[in-house]
Amino acid sequence: MRNFLSKFIGDRNFYRRVMVVTLPIMLQNVITNFVSLLDNIMVGQIGTEQMTGVSIVNQLLFVFNLCIFGGVAGPGIFSAQFFGKGDTDGVRHSFRAKIIVGIVVSVAFIGALIPWHDQLISLFIHEGQENLDMTATLNYGKQYMWIMLVGLPAFAISNCYASSLRECGETVVPMKVGVLAVVVNCVLNYILIFGMLGAPVLGVQGAAIATVVSRYVEVGALIWWTHRNKAKNPFIVGAYKTLRIPKALALDILRKGAPLLINEALWSAGMTMLNQSYSTRGLEVVSAVNISSTVSNLFFCAFFAFGNAVSIMVGQLLGAGQTERARDEDRKLITCSVITSSIFGIVLFFTAHLIPQMYNTTDMVKDIAANFLMINAIFMPVNGFVHTVYFTLRCGGKTIITFLFDSAFTWSICVPLAFVLSRFTALGVIPIFLSVYSCDLIKVVVGSILLKKGSWINNLVAGK
Repeated sequence: MRNFLSKFIGDRNFYRRVMVVTLPIMLQNVITNFVSLLDNIMVGQIGTEQMTGVSIVNQLLFVFNLCIFGGVAGPGIFSAQFFGKGDTDGVRHSFRAKIIVGIVVSVAFIGALIPWHDQLISLFIHEGQENLDMTATLNYGKQYMWIMLVGLPAFAISNCYASSLRECGETVVPMKVGVLAVVVNCVLNYILIFGMLGAPVLGVQGAAIATVVSRYVEVGALIWWTHRNKAKNPFIVGAYKTLRIPKALALDILRKGAPLLINEALWSAGMTMLNQSYSTRGLEVVSAVNISSTVSNLFFCAFFAFGNAVSIMVGQLLGAGQTERARDEDRKLITCSVITSSIFGIVLFFTAHLIPQMYNTTDMVKDIAANFLMINAIFMPVNGFVHTVYFTLRCGGKTIITFLFDSAFTWSICVPLAFVLSRFTALGVIPIFLSVYSCDLIKVVVGSILLKKGSWINNLVAGK
């Protein structure tokens, strides 16, 4: 038992360091997702069609968000290891790569959404049992989307700055700036959605304006702090004198980063396709998915934070050449993630039927959402394990394996299963949702094997 505990449970110093990394990230995610929940409830107070239109557009923008995360993740692997090595020039070059990726992805998505927004939104609009207005849902979605497009570049650049600061050990400032942004978003939502303090009643357009303004506040604050504190952030000195990156490093980043970007794009598109399959059971399901995903994201903050901790702590140890310590701390971080996720899952399970009651929507929508939440709660320990395994593989540069482990699995197993069950069977949406979610048990087995092999333990910046 003593050997078991020493293998999976760390000492006080270990958990102190874990808390320094995870608590600011977790707190920021909790606040962000809690405000997103409040925003969701505010939009839901206007009507089910408005909430559904907004949720469909957010599902499309989810693909953009994940592409940004994936795009900055490739350079981020090198950034964390360069910081662990003490190479400021390497961190600076990695930051430049992130900026380039952020600009390219933003331009690409705006260029794609402008001409094809009608067709993309309509993919999710199907007649259900409660005769919701499909035309109104489409129009509300279009109103929301046109304004949200303005905020995409700000979201991209803020992620470039925030991720670089975290990889260099500064997790508190991104948290504070994130809190500022969500407060601005929440206050403006209340004012603009409902027309408070003399403002016009803007509904879904008000929700979009509030989000866009908060994103520009966030990116402005991050840029201001980073450039004002150059002694703490030496990588930013001369970062914009040129966007040139040494050819050898650029090729390394491209080799390691491209699979991550493609993975996040395909994985998020896969999640969108899953929701599209669920939507064939009616607009009520779209609203229920929106409620359950918004609420679940609040509880998912636990393993999201531990995933970031793996990237930062284990990545820095790999860059410093401390491979055995990296393996040991990774194992303990995964254990923390599973235990914490289990606790959060229990809380979510016993509150699953209460939370949807806060929405001004139909009883059917509330019931479907509650069942989705209970399934999410049951599988939360599984999510905690799979998520940290993914980040373990990623921080060691095993990006092809992460691609196969994540998006390839989604498209080869989950998406076809949801497609077949939704189109060729009479199953209700709850059994379909449960069947798809159960596929993650396969990833638990595969992830355990990959961890045990230890092929992810790589120092990518040795000799650079």
